[in-house]
Amino acid sequence: MAKNVIKYLFILLLIPLIVIFGALMFPERGFALISCALIILACVPFFLSFEHKKTTRRIVLLAVMTALSVAGRFIFAPIPFFKPVTAIVVISGMYFGAEFGFLTGALSSVISNFYFGQGAWTPFQMFSWGIIGFFAGLLSNQLIRSRIILILYSALAGVAYSFIMDVWTVMWMDGYFNITRFSAAVITALPITVEYIVSNVIFILILAPLFKNKIERLKTKYGI
Repeated sequence: MAKNVIKYLFILLLIPLIVIFGALMFPERGFALISCALIILACVPFFLSFEHKKTTRRIVLLAVMTALSVAGRFIFAPIPFFKPVTAIVVISGMYFGAEFGFLTGALSSVISNFYFGQGAWTPFQMFSWGIIGFFAGLLSNQLIRSRIILILYSALAGVAYSFIMDVWTVMWMDGYFNITRFSAAVITALPITVEYIVSNVIFILILAPLFKNKIERLKTKYGI
C-alpha cells in the first residue's frame, strides 16, 4: 500500500509539478535538466514495482519496447503527426504495468528527440506519452478484454497528448497559463488532434494483435 502511494505521488503529482516548474523557471535552456529529473523520478516507481530477481528482465523488455517506439517514430518521420509511439506506449502499459508504461513513454520522447530536436517541449512530451502509458497500465484489464475500449482509449490518448502540448504552447508564449490563449490553441490545433486520433487508432488496431501473443508468451516463460 505504501509503495503504491509513493508511486502515484511521483507520477501524478511530483512529475507534473516538475514539468510546470521547469517551464516557468527555465523556459529556454533548462529543458535538459528537467528531462533528466523526469527520467530519474520515473525510475523510482518503476523499480519499486518489481521484485529484485525480475528487475533485469523488465529492464531488457523496457529497452526493447522503447527501442521499437523510437524506431517507429523514425520510420514515420516523413509523415507529420502520424506515428506509432502512442500505440506502443499503450501496449507497454497494458501488458507490463502502469510504471512500465510511463517510463516507456518518457524515454521514447527524450531519446527520439535527439533526432527530432530537443527543446523546452521535451519535458511536456515526456509527461504526455508517459501519462498515457501510465493510465493504460491502470486500465489494463479493460483494454485487454475489450477492443472497443482499447480503440476509445487510443483516441482519447490523441486528445490528451494534444491538450498537454497546447498547455506547453501557452506557457511558452505567455510565461503563465492563459485560459483564453489555451482555448484558441485547442481550436487551432483541432486538425492536428484529429490526425493524432486517427493515427493512434490505426496503429493500435495493427500493432495490438501482433504484440499480444508474443508478449503473453514472454510473460509466461519468464514469470513477469
